[in-house]
Amino acid sequence: MGTLTSFSFNAVNLRFTSSSIFRQRVGVQVFGSRKLNTKLCYLIPKEVSREKFLKFRCFCGTNNSNNDADYTQNDGEIQEDSSNTASSTESTVTTASPPEDKAVQEKRTSNELPPSLSSRPPNIAPLGSVYNDFQIDSFKLMELLGPEKVDPADVKLIKDKLFGYSTFWVTKEEPFGDLGEGILFLGNLRGKREDVFAKLQTQLAEIVGDKYNLFMVEEPDSEAPDPRGGPRVSFGLLRKEVSEPGPTTLWQYVIAILLFLLTIGSSVELGIASQINRLPPEVVKYFTDPNAVDPPDMELLYPFVESALPLAYGVLGVLLFHELGHFLAAFPKKVKLSIPFFIPNITLGSFGAITQFKSILPDRSTQVDISLAGPFAGAALSFSMFAVGLLLSSNPDAAGDLVQVPSMLFQGSLLLGLISRATLGYAAMHAATVSIHPLVIAGWCGLTTTAFNMLPVGCLDGGRAVQGAYGKGALVGFGLTTYTLLGLGVIGGPLSLPWGLYVLICQRTPEKPCLNDVTEVGTWRKTAVTVAVFLVVLTLLPVWDELAEELGIGLVSTF
Repeated sequence: MGTLTSFSFNAVNLRFTSSSIFRQRVGVQVFGSRKLNTKLCYLIPKEVSREKFLKFRCFCGTNNSNNDADYTQNDGEIQEDSSNTASSTESTVTTASPPEDKAVQEKRTSNELPPSLSSRPPNIAPLGSVYNDFQIDSFKLMELLGPEKVDPADVKLIKDKLFGYSTFWVTKEEPFGDLGEGILFLGNLRGKREDVFAKLQTQLAEIVGDKYNLFMVEEPDSEAPDPRGGPRVSFGLLRKEVSEPGPTTLWQYVIAILLFLLTIGSSVELGIASQINRLPPEVVKYFTDPNAVDPPDMELLYPFVESALPLAYGVLGVLLFHELGHFLAAFPKKVKLSIPFFIPNITLGSFGAITQFKSILPDRSTQVDISLAGPFAGAALSFSMFAVGLLLSSNPDAAGDLVQVPSMLFQGSLLLGLISRATLGYAAMHAATVSIHPLVIAGWCGLTTTAFNMLPVGCLDGGRAVQGAYGKGALVGFGLTTYTLLGLGVIGGPLSLPWGLYVLICQRTPEKPCLNDVTEVGTWRKTAVTVAVFLVVLTLLPVWDELAEELGIGLVSTF
């Protein structure tokens, strides 16, 4: 696929009538230049400011000089011509025409003018020979409409006053950022990287104020490690308005509230479904028979809503406890988080929530701490409910609160199935249905949801934790493995496909780099991430039939 770099118009007459739509979106700006003794006409979108547009290079005028001019806001010779404004009823731009066609062309133009428009000659004289081609550089256009770039004057100032022999000796500059809107300084480090980075951040604020964010990242395509140990580092510079996430908008708050209400509904629905042995036959048939088409009367479910609330409260409690863990870990680090966007799901009550970072993370240790705090908090509450529910399930005094669930439920998780088998015993588990307390279902759903969110892929909690502990390169390998296991149904069971699609649509992009994206985390953080990923695999790995038959987890028919 090719890339458009430039285009030109030759011998073309462009007329712009004064329609309402055109006047709303496009304005005509005419500037005069004393240096070139010419008038310059620009057609620009009204939302683009004059100062920003003057950075864009355009060729148009009446003088015959062969020198191309670069009109920027620093050019004091350019002044706005008050005699020509965007309120003109017609503006015509005409390029030079061959001598033999000029008369014919002017006659055709005059004859084609609508009666309601003036046929007066254009305000802008024909262009000189050097301006026969109207050229627009597409890279300049991208610079005009794209994110704000680093000011070249600031780059020179920073190179002269920020970097040096005692900190970091710059040898090369490269574009930095998703669209190349920043500057990456490559060179040689002159001290301990953490001390140098702290010193550079302090001096940067003294030199240019609060305009930029400085990132310490690994040097791309480095051929050898740093002689002092660890990877070679570079320093990236981005404007704050470009690098920092934007604030949460009003519409995002509205969407978050609507999603939370839907999650409440899906949690109540899960509580009703857990009472399947008590529901009316027509309701059970509708939810279990694939050939059922006509929905039952929903009024039949109203008597079961009250008894479904404890399970719904348990599912919602795990979700809120999970998010509380994130916020409690982020507060001491002065990291802002967005409002959580809960994802409703009728099978588990919820798929968790999407919570975004609303400020740049200072370092990778902070990323690991915040990422693990939520799943650890949710898992602690979920496992507590799961364990208490199993104990109540074997207590005869709580027999009136138990519900019947298919024993195949316990084959969905190797870890939880083994714990249930050890607690309830062979006789209770080796049956078509198992009597359990609703807290078991709430804990089971909470642990499963937490495990899904701790998968090491994208910007899930597990993906963020792995990226912070082992780097972005390791996350790529973990992510490909996770997608493969989900696609083959090795982990996650029947929820593997919907969860994989959800991640691909909403959570596939890795987290942006931290300010200090080089300093590695401690050993205990890496150990915590590794143990968490291992427990996730055990939780989402189903019990295969041979093992289930041997342990007595459900009734398995083998032929």
